[in-house]
Parts: sequence; C-alpha cells; structure tokens
Amino acid sequence: MATSAFDKLGLAKIGQSRFARRRRWVPLVRGSNSVEPAHRHGTRACAGCGCEHLVRVAVTGASGFVGGALARRLVADGHEVTALTREPTRYSGAGRPVRADVGDADSLASALAGQDAAYYLVHSLAAADFVERDRSAVNAFATAATQHGVGQVIYLGGLGDSHDALSDHLRSRREVEEILLARTPTTALRAGIVIGDRGTSWEILRQLVGRLPVMITPRWVRTLTQPIALDDAVDDLVGVLGRPDCVGQTYEIGGPNPLTYREMMLTVARLMGHRRLIIPVPWLSPRLSSRWLGLITDVDMNTARALVESMANDVIVHEHRIDTLLHQAPMTFEAAASRALDAREARVAGVAA
Repeated sequence: MATSAFDKLGLAKIGQSRFARRRRWVPLVRGSNSVEPAHRHGTRACAGCGCEHLVRVAVTGASGFVGGALARRLVADGHEVTALTREPTRYSGAGRPVRADVGDADSLASALAGQDAAYYLVHSLAAADFVERDRSAVNAFATAATQHGVGQVIYLGGLGDSHDALSDHLRSRREVEEILLARTPTTALRAGIVIGDRGTSWEILRQLVGRLPVMITPRWVRTLTQPIALDDAVDDLVGVLGRPDCVGQTYEIGGPNPLTYREMMLTVARLMGHRRLIIPVPWLSPRLSSRWLGLITDVDMNTARALVESMANDVIVHEHRIDTLLHQAPMTFEAAASRALDAREARVAGVAA
C-alpha cells in the first residue's frame, strides 16, 4: 500500500468518530517523540530543516486570484499540488492541472482521490443564482472529500458579524463554511478584502481612484473593513496546513487596523500621486451603486451587485488568534496597496516588453 506524506510524518489515525473516514494526523519532527509541532508546518519556515511535512494538496480555484498565489507558494514549498480546473488544457498556473468542476460530483471524486488535504476557494458570485450554486457545489465537494478520506479541508470565507443583517453574499459564505465544518475536517479562515494585483475588490478601489477625480459615492464608503495583503492571506492559508490543532477551528484574518472604504481610496490616491475629492450621498441605492461600479470599473454587473450589498456590512476582525498561533505580523493597508501597485506595474511592463 502506498504511504502518504502525512503517514510518513506519523500522521496516525486517532480512534473512531463521526468522521470515521477522515485521516487524523500529528506532525512529528524526524527523530522526535514530541507530538507538538516544532514550528509552522507547511510553510517556508520548514525549508531545509529535515522535517518531512510535504503533502498531496488539491487546490480548487487555482485559476483565481488567491488560489493562483496559494498554488505557487505550495509548489515552492515542495508540496505535490493538484490544481482543480474546468479546463486543464488552458491552465498555466502552478501544480498539476486536473479536470474538476464543483458542479460535477464525479469529476470531484476523481480529482480528490489520494489527496491528503484540499483548499476550497471557489464561489459563483458572477452568477445571479450564486447562493443555490454555492450550496450545491460545497455539498458535492464535501461528499467527495469524505468519500476519499481527505484529512483536512481549508476554506477561505468572509468576515462579518452573524448577528448583523448580512448580505446574500456574506450569508452564502457563512453557509458554505458551516456545511464544510459539519461534514469534513475543516479549518475555516474568514477575510475581508484581500489586497493584491488582479484581486476584484482591489481592482475596484484602484480603478475608481484612477478614473474619477471627483467621486459622488454611496454611503458604503463609510463602512469599516479590515483588508489583508495577499501575501499575508497566503501565509495564513499555508500556515494552518497539516496542523491538527487547527481542524474544526475558525479564524479571522486581516490587517492590523480597520479602515473605511473612503480612507482606503484616499490612501491609494496618495500612493498613485492623485488628489481625489470623495462626496458621499445618501440617495445611491445598492442597485444604482452596482450600475455605477459596472460603468466605471471592469467588474461584471452580477459581481458588482453582490459586492455592493456586502459593503453595507462592517467586516472587521474581532480576534487575532491566528496571528499568535502562526507568529504573524500582518502588513498595513498602505504597505499592501503599495505592493499591489508595484506588482501591477511590473506585470504591465512585462506585457509591454
């Protein structure tokens, strides 16, 4: 019988439970009897230390903004990455592309066979019926993951207080999280805006600032959010991989401080060398706001509508357990925005060349 990398680590099954088909593991450093991780497994911190922590990892959404960056990091760390994609012949990212569609249970079952862990990073936000699609997709994924004994599912969802009147988008993210936690050995991370080149929310900010000297804006520019840099989000996603103490846990991730959308836009304007006037008005409804974003930015109308509805909710971090757990110090929004602008400049220059 083939031995997985999790088993080489001493990732033993622990008793019987309602997740009888799960693999349970305890990361062990070679030559040690300790059951405590000596450092952050699954990260660059392990490179060259002799720790056999490499695993087979499936990444859904590997063609996307966060998934693509995550797949590159996992490959760089030496993991065996399977990139789940609907069109493997067109996939040009990191990892081995395998055809899988979250709407196709059979393709998921085939793609997840033999995987030690899996990241769930997909959503159907561009579709009008995204709530139903995402519910169906996550149930199909959970069935396939359980069937093939995937040892850990890592999910990136959204921040937001459950006691608030959350938007359909944020409620759907929370429903997906609850389904995964109930049906699979899941570690859930909740984030607000992820700041990085080509990220949808970041592009909305950048394009608004770049294209409008004067902005007559909706009230949501006063809403608080706690953005996180793409690199920090990837650090968190990789940092919980292979940690039994993180299974069944939910962590909130974000930068050091909450900011309003207005504060973020003014910061981006200063970094881009622009002076911008922002005038909030009370009469721009979510429907009008989404049309406004659709006209001014490159985001599609369905995505714009879902995001605008979510911008009515404050999405801030209430606890920083993951930063303590992983010894992280997330960068500021200004540093993240500066890095995103530099990345875009380098990308555009490369295309032009």
